Amino acid sequence: MNFTTKIPISRYQNPIDYSSKITSIGSCFAENIGEKFQYFKFQITTNPFGIIFNPVSIENLISRAVNKQQFTENDIFYHNNVWHCFEVHSQLSHPDRKIFLDGLNQILNDFHLQIFKSTHFQITYGTSWVYRNKLSNSIVANCHKVPQNQFEKEILSAEIIEKSIKNTVDLIQKVNPNCHFIFTISPVRHIKDGFAQNQRSKAHLISGLHNSKLETRNSNYFPSYEIMMDELRDYRFYADDLLHPSQMAIDYIWQRFSETTISAESHSIMQEVDNIQKGLAHRPFNPDSASHREFSKNLIKKMNTLASKFPKIQL
Repeated sequence: MNFTTKIPISRYQNPIDYSSKITSIGSCFAENIGEKFQYFKFQITTNPFGIIFNPVSIENLISRAVNKQQFTENDIFYHNNVWHCFEVHSQLSHPDRKIFLDGLNQILNDFHLQIFKSTHFQITYGTSWVYRNKLSNSIVANCHKVPQNQFEKEILSAEIIEKSIKNTVDLIQKVNPNCHFIFTISPVRHIKDGFAQNQRSKAHLISGLHNSKLETRNSNYFPSYEIMMDELRDYRFYADDLLHPSQMAIDYIWQRFSETTISAESHSIMQEVDNIQKGLAHRPFNPDSASHREFSKNLIKKMNTLASKFPKIQL
């Protein structure tokens, strides 16, 4: 007897392995995937400018990085005793203007190089709802708790999303023509926009993404949103806020992701890394015991063996 509808997912034709250089950008679910890659010690950069939810803001940052368009004082503002930038997440905000601006441009320079050398871009879109700054008439990535009367809320059409995604891909492929793309829609529910509005938002993302994907070579769609909605359609798979996937759901979606997107040869290496990670997390009752010294000795031996076989793995 089946209690769920399992979504068929074809194996990715350009799988990720331990030689891959991955960039994961987008919503908080991009961070969930990024954390899994980091745990298994893949080469990955995740959201250098923080969580970005909408396609236009992702496109703007990619454009700035590809073209090395430095941040200037015109791009930042002071609010609530801290310097902010409407293009990046508030986790980067800083009370010192120079430190903030220099930090943004250092991240920009690093991201520029990352785009050139990445083999895979994993991009997760979260919402079609955006806020447009009335003064600049531009879509912002984050409002930074600036009064709402300074913004107009609007929803991106599927056509605008399709064009934005295509622009993003074209920008990256202009400097990195051989890279591969893995697109997904975040399963996080944006209920603050409203229940029907959240569904409308996801529908626009799905429609725009699938239309643009038809013209994007070396691309794949991974159904994170669909897995949450169909395979895991139960509130027990949500966190306490009933909006974000629970850790169990994240682990399950990652399992399906790794089965179909990571090379079969890499799975045995992942198992070795997992065993070492669990060993490193182990907390002994008696650190001075002979048994723990032997345990530590064997763990170091496993780490050295793995490092000798795969020097790119940094344990």
